[in-house]
Amino acid sequence: MAKDINKAEYYAVYSGLFTDKQRETMEMYYYSDLSLGEISEETGVTRQAAFNCIKKCEDRLAEFEDALGLVEKKDKAAKLVASLEELVIKGRKDNALIIIEKLKEIY
Repeated sequence: MAKDINKAEYYAVYSGLFTDKQRETMEMYYYSDLSLGEISEETGVTRQAAFNCIKKCEDRLAEFEDALGLVEKKDKAAKLVASLEELVIKGRKDNALIIIEKLKEIY
């Protein structure tokens, strides 16, 4: 199972929506880079159970992002803030106000 950087980013945003056991498994897999075998040893479950937990969580992450779009909104806001910062430094107030309005639309 290949690790997807987007899923790790989604997990960072939506981790609070999982059970303690799901969070523990996902964090071992994504943050500690443990294999399924290592996770099964740490948690006392089979490799298949560890795989199923990760797969289920990854599917739910995609569902959460499809429904809520928080990661996409965060990325858009970060880009707009960077543009805003540049405009403020350059003293382009009118353009900065346009960016501020776009930021308001995101949330």
